[in-house]
Amino acid sequence: MIILDHPIIIQSPEMVSKITKGTPSRSIKRHRLNHHRRKTSPTKKNASFSVISSLNKSIKTCRRRLLRLFSKLAPIATPSTIKCRHMGFKILKQEEELDEFESNFIVPRALVFDRFLLPPLISESKRTIFLDLDETLVHSSPDPPPKMYNFVVRPNIEGQIMNFYVLKRPGVDFFLEEISKKYEVVVFTAGLQRYASQVLDKLDPKGLISYRLYRDSCKQVEGRFVKDLSEMGRDLGKIVIVDDNPNAYSLQPDNAVSIRPFVEDAEDRELEKLVQFFQWSERFEDMREAVKQYFSGGDGGSTDGADDYDFVHLKL
Repeated sequence: MIILDHPIIIQSPEMVSKITKGTPSRSIKRHRLNHHRRKTSPTKKNASFSVISSLNKSIKTCRRRLLRLFSKLAPIATPSTIKCRHMGFKILKQEEELDEFESNFIVPRALVFDRFLLPPLISESKRTIFLDLDETLVHSSPDPPPKMYNFVVRPNIEGQIMNFYVLKRPGVDFFLEEISKKYEVVVFTAGLQRYASQVLDKLDPKGLISYRLYRDSCKQVEGRFVKDLSEMGRDLGKIVIVDDNPNAYSLQPDNAVSIRPFVEDAEDRELEKLVQFFQWSERFEDMREAVKQYFSGGDGGSTDGADDYDFVHLKL
């Protein structure tokens, strides 16, 4: 006799058929799911490909337009590679071998200013004059008020408002007007920006001065502030610095025109002489040669010396 632990339930063929149809096995479910995935994935893939193709087409169109625009601007704003080495900036080169994706994102060549204090000149033939501020263009004194002054500035220095009474050097307005017609004018001072910027705002209401450089642009050499012209991004043959302090231009003395310090001399005419000097120096290709002949009285083998221009040399 056979004894069974669990009762055997005998079902009819119709019931077995219903159970089989209504409850598929796991393998059948997995097969149907995979089949469903195989049917839907090509659609998603096509949609993604369509979006990517559309983006690539838009990017290529924008790139063509940008290249067309930059190709027109390049002759105006982009100097030659040889001149770039002297001017102090470099042209980025495109990589020769790029894959298809990277080639859609090529940017036209651009300028990189990595260490110079001034942007490049629009006109490479234009010359630059660097001017000191205190005792060159103006004389400033703190309280108490002096007898003569033109205006007052009140900078905040180390948390304290201070009064500075500023006297303009005779002829400074005419001087700035004249030299700004043909030269790029840059004021380069060892003074603090919060003081000097207020002085220049009042001294130059017409905006004749192109750029302003302050103490933070100077180098400190043995405790002295030095103005390094090689960091300007300008051809040294086309620049002159005017300063009353020889320490300021000690790195490029050949580019310097020394001027007498101005304090309160109402009869001072140094800036008038400078106007004549800059008019006379236009005949020279290299400004350093003009400075040399100017201080030597025109004895450099040329008949176009400073003596022919009938003005007095500045005192070194």
